[in-house]
Amino acid sequence: MNSNPSHVWKFFRVGGVDQVTFRDGADLVNLDQLDQKLWMTLAVPTRGVEFDPKTADLIDTDKDGRIRPPELLAALKWANAALKDPGDLLRGGDSVSLAAIADPNILAGAQRILASLGKTGALAISLADVSDTVKIFAATRFNGDGVVIAETSDDASDQQAITDIIGVMGKVDDRSGKPGLNQAKLDLFFAEAQMLSDWAAKGEADQTLTPLGLENTTRASAAIKAVKTKVDDYFGRCRLAAYDERAAAVLNPEEEDYDAVTDKNLSITAQEVAHLPLAKIAVGAPLPLAGAVNPAWADALNELNAAAVASLLGAGKTNLTEADWATLQTKIAPFDAWMTSKPPTPAAALALPRVRELMQSGVQARIADLIKEDAALEGEFNQFAAVEQLVRFQKDL
Repeated sequence: MNSNPSHVWKFFRVGGVDQVTFRDGADLVNLDQLDQKLWMTLAVPTRGVEFDPKTADLIDTDKDGRIRPPELLAALKWANAALKDPGDLLRGGDSVSLAAIADPNILAGAQRILASLGKTGALAISLADVSDTVKIFAATRFNGDGVVIAETSDDASDQQAITDIIGVMGKVDDRSGKPGLNQAKLDLFFAEAQMLSDWAAKGEADQTLTPLGLENTTRASAAIKAVKTKVDDYFGRCRLAAYDERAAAVLNPEEEDYDAVTDKNLSITAQEVAHLPLAKIAVGAPLPLAGAVNPAWADALNELNAAAVASLLGAGKTNLTEADWATLQTKIAPFDAWMTSKPPTPAAALALPRVRELMQSGVQARIADLIKEDAALEGEFNQFAAVEQLVRFQKDL
């Protein structure tokens, strides 16, 4: 009954059926030489049997839900290469002694897992040690996935840089389960940061675009936009009153417009009066910038005066003529047009000074070095799966 003359099999009889006795590793290694007519079964399902489904899936390499002899033999061949003595499989148990591992890559992976779990001096690795990869990677600076997290760096400023870039460019999931940054995201951020900085430099160099400097011109533009609809409405009403003085009476609020709010405790920005004109309508009347103005818009008009009128038309103005308003918009128009060409990049979510600080700090190269150092460990950390496979085979095969 022995198909391999160099190996002697031992059989025992149960219920009138002869079955092979597995005595040692040599029996397992030579199983491929045993005539399959002597096997008890030639297929077993991966589900619905008293066998760990995760281990079954590792053996079922074609993923058809059944384990057949070629797959079982391949699993034994793999285990034979991984262990110094394949006979260890016969002892079972849910742990593998480090001294029993023959494959240097699997041994290195096991040692790194144990180190990640704070078990540097352990002599064996168990199924519990390898089952939770998130826990394994949680405390590691490098884990071979080419993704770095803030904690990967020892430098506080670089940690903040990684956090800032992830915040605007979006995260890449690290093996630790934490949000991370890979080389593609890093390169994209700095490419778009350069575009943003170049765009800003054009405005900074051209005073027709930023007559007050980038920051102050931005503020002036925002102040003008905040009141534009209401100021246009005010001067439109004044023009209509000039066309027919009789219109002035109906263009100003009526008594009943105040009836809805006189019995309330009003705040200075009460929404009940926000829809009313900015000031009293009269023929040719300039717009007062303070004093007798709609209280809901007083703060916005004060900001208009401080940020735009005083800077672009001259300090000391207490009111705004329609010609002044047109001049103000003409002066800010080149800036507004230039702003429409701003690169549509997520990097713009960071303040420009911060973007430029990152560009000039050398942090791009430092983060790239960390990513490279992490990726260099890919082979070693890929062995984590092999370590789990070996421990499962020890337990179940």
